[in-house]
Amino acid sequence: MKISEQNKIITNLSISNKASSKKSTSDKRGTRKRLRNKAWPIILQLVSDFIAIALSFYIQSFVILQSGFFGKSIEIELNIYIFGLFAFYCYWMIFFYFAGLYKNWYERSPFAELFMLLKVTFLGTAVFYFLVLFSTNQPPRLAILIYYGLFNFLLIFFRFIIRRTQRYLRYKRIISMKTIIVGNSHKIYILNKSMRKALTWGLDCIGGILTFDDKSEESKKINILGKIDDINNILDKYQPEVLVLADNKLNNQKMFDIVNACYDRNIRIKIEPSLYNIFTGQTKAHNMYGIPFYEISPMLMKSWEESAKRIFDIVFSTIVIVIGLPFWILVALIIYFESPGGVFYNQPRVGKNGVVFKIFKFRSMKPPKEKDVQNWTKVGDLRITKFGRFIRKTHIDEIPQFVNVLIGEMSIVGPRPEQPKFVKQFSETFPYYNRRLRVRPGITGWWQVKYQAHELNNEEIENRLKDDFYYIENMSIQFDIEIVVRTVWCVLKGHGQA
Repeated sequence: MKISEQNKIITNLSISNKASSKKSTSDKRGTRKRLRNKAWPIILQLVSDFIAIALSFYIQSFVILQSGFFGKSIEIELNIYIFGLFAFYCYWMIFFYFAGLYKNWYERSPFAELFMLLKVTFLGTAVFYFLVLFSTNQPPRLAILIYYGLFNFLLIFFRFIIRRTQRYLRYKRIISMKTIIVGNSHKIYILNKSMRKALTWGLDCIGGILTFDDKSEESKKINILGKIDDINNILDKYQPEVLVLADNKLNNQKMFDIVNACYDRNIRIKIEPSLYNIFTGQTKAHNMYGIPFYEISPMLMKSWEESAKRIFDIVFSTIVIVIGLPFWILVALIIYFESPGGVFYNQPRVGKNGVVFKIFKFRSMKPPKEKDVQNWTKVGDLRITKFGRFIRKTHIDEIPQFVNVLIGEMSIVGPRPEQPKFVKQFSETFPYYNRRLRVRPGITGWWQVKYQAHELNNEEIENRLKDDFYYIENMSIQFDIEIVVRTVWCVLKGHGQA
């Protein structure tokens, strides 16, 4: 090999290594910036709330114990004061956390935040009042009322200050959300121009993805990252936090592909209202630069709602198992003596995020033979035993699944879990099917309280998906309670399929 060729290879390797090093450094900086963007608003909220809690605690302590207004003046030792402040801080942090007041919501309305603060502090103050009521016969009602007003004033004041601070940080691009726009060159150009004017929104457009070949003049004025067919690679490479979908000419299949790609990467999606009719998902309406957009968010429930739902699952399951234990033992004995085989039946099912688990049921069928293939139960299925027909009609066969709920594999209410082979089959037919796997499957659900006797076919699965997505879109404790009440009525009517 000639010396000139060796030098050329060495030079190319050097350039390649530098490019690789530069890319690695860029990726690290991007990750750090993304983490910083998410952390900044939450840190500011924590600091502002700490100041409000500390000031209100100090003023209240002075008014009640040292001012002499409520009786004899009492001096507070420093260690007792610090312990009291710490207890108050932990107390309010629990309420604020479960209310979802520490979410990084760039576009949350200040009025929505105001009303949430008033509701949470009212609840927290009411609980505190009853705690004081149990410890003394003469609770300081006026002092607690003063505290409620003072605390809310300080909370709102300091939250207003941090909102202005966040607005300034977004304006200076210290915190921002990487955004990609999907559409034609005209849409990308207009929205990109609007984002650059409205810096306080915190949306940093890094480029656009074209939905079709476009050689217009506007396409030369914007940063084109690629075409729609290569969206997965583009999202992996640039790791945006928001994707704006601004093309109403995409077909349904392509739309669902885009949404699923964003769900997998925890990317928030904003879409034009004209596109909304083909989606069923968690949505919020926003007005962005005078253009109305709907948002599809990966967050299905607020933090406090998720926690309340889980607590409801645990408490309700425990009550059903403990109170009904003598009856469940009787059911088990009848199954045992009626036909050979185990009392319980378990089967692999697909749960939240595609995790496979074993579901428990009271056995309602004759034990399967080795050559038998697992299929959906048909109306009048000959495999069902006499007692099995009764427990299926009354849904008593589902009772052991409350153990799955206690373990955390299932919820009381949610989409029905399916066998892995059916999930694979349905996912191939319905690309958006896997969206129902974003929540814990349920013992009962919106579809379960509505369905009629059915056979396995695509129409049945599509109708089931509509009900499952409707539930996911409207998930709440109130909706869960409604479904549980409807389920009790279904049990009394013998609504199950057998």
